[in-house]
Amino acid sequence: MIIWLASYPKSGNTYVRAFLSAYYFSESGEFDFSQIARIDQFPHEKFFKEKVNNLSEASKQWVPIQRLINNDKNIRFFKTHSFLGNYQGNQFTTPETTLGAIYIVRDPRNVLSSLKNHYSFDDDTALKMITDKTRSLMSNNGSHASLTYISSWAENYLSWFKNNQFRRLFVKYEDLINNKYETFRDIVVFSNTLMNRVEGVNKTKLQKAIETTNFNILKKKEVGEIFEGEESSFKNWRKFHSENKNLFFNLGPENNWRKILDSKVSDEIEKNFKKEMKQLDYL
Repeated sequence: MIIWLASYPKSGNTYVRAFLSAYYFSESGEFDFSQIARIDQFPHEKFFKEKVNNLSEASKQWVPIQRLINNDKNIRFFKTHSFLGNYQGNQFTTPETTLGAIYIVRDPRNVLSSLKNHYSFDDDTALKMITDKTRSLMSNNGSHASLTYISSWAENYLSWFKNNQFRRLFVKYEDLINNKYETFRDIVVFSNTLMNRVEGVNKTKLQKAIETTNFNILKKKEVGEIFEGEESSFKNWRKFHSENKNLFFNLGPENNWRKILDSKVSDEIEKNFKKEMKQLDYL
C-alpha cells in the first residue's frame, strides 16, 4: 500500500522526503542522497510498460499501475505533486491502493517566489502557473508518463483537504521551519500508525534526521561545499530533479515574499486564494 507525500510544487516536499528517507532508511538517522531514491516519484515513466502519447492516456493507467505496485504487499512512500481527483474521468488514486497521505502546504506567496527562481519565471508567468486550474507539470525527461496534473495552488490543496477516503496529515511548511522537532515527530507518529508499527518514536534518530536534513546542509551539498562521499549520489539526484541550472535549494527559510514580490503580485495571490489563505492563517 502507498503512503503519499504530496504537495503543490516548491512547498517543502523534497525536505520532508529527505527527512523520511533518513529516518526510515538509515541505521542512525543520518541523511545522504542515496537514501532519497527509496521514495520514488509518481507518476513516472519507469512504472509504465508502454509509451503514452498524452496525459489522457497516462491517467488511464494511474490506478492500475498502483495496483501492480501493491502486489508485493509492501508499504512504500511515494512523492507526488498531483491533484487528488480525476483527470478526464480517471482517478489519481483510490482507497484500494492508498494507505494514507502526508500533505505539505506553504504560503502561496512564498511558493510563487520559489517558482520564479526554480523555473526562471517572471512575475506574470509564475502567477499564471499558480492560479491555473488546468495546469500540468512536465518532468525534464519530456515523457508524458511523467506528466503530473497539478491544477492551481488552491485546487491542489483543497483536493487533498476535502478527501476523507483515507487518513491524511496536513503539515505547514512554516512549522517545519519554526517548530521542527514537534512537527517531524508528528510525521513519524502518523507514519508509524499507518504502518501499524508499535514502536515509539526513536528520539535520537529523529534528532539526527532533523540535523542532517537541515536546509543549509543540503544547500552546501548542492553547491559543492560538502560531499562526504556522496558526490555521485547527489549529482544523480540533481540531474533528475532540476529542470534548469538554478539552485534547487535556493533561499528556503529565508524566502520572504515581502522582500521579493511586487505588491501587485502578492495582492493578486491574496485575491485569488483569500478563502484558503484565511483557513490556513496566512491572512
